Amino acid sequence: MTDHDLGTLLDRWAAGDRAALDEMLPSVYGELRRLAQAYLNRERPDHTLQPTALVHEAYVRLIQQRQVDWRNRAQFLGVAAQVMRRVLLHHAESRAADKRDGGRQRVTLDEAVATIEQAATVDMIDMNSALDRLAALDQRQARVVELRVFGGLTIDETAEVTGVSPATVKRDWEVARLWLRRELA
Repeated sequence: MTDHDLGTLLDRWAAGDRAALDEMLPSVYGELRRLAQAYLNRERPDHTLQPTALVHEAYVRLIQQRQVDWRNRAQFLGVAAQVMRRVLLHHAESRAADKRDGGRQRVTLDEAVATIEQAATVDMIDMNSALDRLAALDQRQARVVELRVFGGLTIDETAEVTGVSPATVKRDWEVARLWLRRELA
């Protein structure tokens, strides 16, 4: 399916055409599954959530989105990545609450993009808190991190979703990475 075809289906879905979502899902399911697998590869080996379950949970939450102005595949995948991050965070928080010692799951900060010299393993809940603090300082930088790390988007795809130039994304990415590394150390 071309980006134009997907854009047309996204428009129809935004207008309330449920059949458009059913028509679109088979073409994006593989990409959603790839995102889910990438997320879960960064999780602990005994993680109870499987890629299919993560995709299905994200799908359920995506179909509830009503106020999104869908523009293209990259934006759709960016929103899907954000939803998957929230699902994993909720899963981590639930798991931590179930443990007396507040056990937490670990995620690799930057394994998806492999640009940090020594990838730092951080707690998912700590990472979310750090991203929230970064968002309070610079919303765009936080969004760039979310799209790159959790969404697996390239610099160009991230630029398309955020509506800024690739050079700006690169700059935001570098500054945000350094800030997060210091914050999570």
